Amino acid sequence: MRFALVLLAVCVLACTGPPPGSPAAAAAQQPAGAGRPEPVRLWQDASIFKLVGELIESAHRRVLVEVYELGRADLVLSLGARRAGGLDVRVITDPTVVASRQSADWLDRLGVAERVYPVDDGRHQIDHVKLLVADGEAVVGGMNWGAHSDRNHDYALETRVAAEVDRVAAIFEQDWALAGGRPAPLAPIQGEVAQTAPGEEIRTMLEGRLATARMRVLAEVYTLTDPAVIAGIALAKRRGADVRVLLDPNQPYNRHGYALLRAAGVDVRWYPVPRGTLLHAKIGLFDGTLVLGSANWTLSGLGANHELDIETADPEAVAAFAFRFTADWARSVGG
Repeated sequence: MRFALVLLAVCVLACTGPPPGSPAAAAAQQPAGAGRPEPVRLWQDASIFKLVGELIESAHRRVLVEVYELGRADLVLSLGARRAGGLDVRVITDPTVVASRQSADWLDRLGVAERVYPVDDGRHQIDHVKLLVADGEAVVGGMNWGAHSDRNHDYALETRVAAEVDRVAAIFEQDWALAGGRPAPLAPIQGEVAQTAPGEEIRTMLEGRLATARMRVLAEVYTLTDPAVIAGIALAKRRGADVRVLLDPNQPYNRHGYALLRAAGVDVRWYPVPRGTLLHAKIGLFDGTLVLGSANWTLSGLGANHELDIETADPEAVAAFAFRFTADWARSVGG
């Protein structure tokens, strides 16, 4: 039975892929890792799944996945095929998402080790992390692996920086142990990788970058409601920085934050999402440092949920976001 499932996986993966001319097809013409010496790279929108698929397929030793929503059949089958090839393949999912529960059952049938993150229902917690570790590379960002997530506007950072890969891998092992009933939370640190619950490393990172920004704060955020973050954005504007914020118009919670920012003189606009899509990003550029990941700029995202963010000052990643932000800003609306 397992052989038949793996054979099906190989067939599906060989016969499917992004359509010609799609964002995924245009974004990556070479296999992940080929001809790209840069230590980090910023990926956007549907091209993120091109990266994820190639990293899973090209891995030789390990594939570690922790993701809030897992609903893409191609990726589930690919994980099964890699496990059948003898790799260390492990997956952590959130139990509150129907698609993730269904995918977890499928992974079991494919022989892939999977565990469910033990969320704290009393705190209305979720495991909101979006993480892939493939050998010596990692991908951290805001994109879910849902059946229709590729429609959304989002970002992910691919990193080969050893210290960053080691840290996110350690966070995965922390969560794997917790999901197995052996809690061993990592000690909080200040670095390029930050988590929430345990600790508030992401809040520290985000508020710290806001407090020191002098030239610019450019942000695209799915949900922005945290009072301290809103105040920090307003203060950056008061210091004379170029502060511009794009929000998703479909989130009613954003309307209060939008009004507060406008009252403080901050330039804020609604991102023009097509029907059935989201501005799902959680990303900010603070002078020359980019911060992105899974955490919404909310009380739950910075305090209750399990989240994962990463920051980089890589010039190419910064330039890529600044270029995309300029285009997004130009076609967004205020008022």
